Amino acid sequence: MLLAALRRLGFVLCLAGGLTAAFSALVGLLAGASLTRAVSLGFYLVGSFLLVSGFFIGNRGPARVKSESGTAGPFGMFLGSRTVRWATAAEQEDSINLSAVFVTVGLALVVLGAAVDSRYKLA
Repeated sequence: MLLAALRRLGFVLCLAGGLTAAFSALVGLLAGASLTRAVSLGFYLVGSFLLVSGFFIGNRGPARVKSESGTAGPFGMFLGSRTVRWATAAEQEDSINLSAVFVTVGLALVVLGAAVDSRYKLA
């Protein structure tokens, strides 16, 4: 089971790294920046976004919206009537697990960005 989880995590890391590198290289080419600088900035930006997202997903409270079918007022969702319920243990566990994945992938991308960045030498 642990080997399968590591395989899935490796796939997610490769997918996130590959897509980030490809997209940031394309943006870097269009902007006229060097390839290493563009890719390192892409890794920094996406990794930082995932770290912050993981933090907020992990700090989500135990209250969940029971139904969204309430009538919306003139100010949209802020004044509509919604009911709230407590999250189940499975939902709370999902929230923590998703947070851990986001933080792990984000941290890996930031470290990869530091390794690719040509402005600084590592060791």
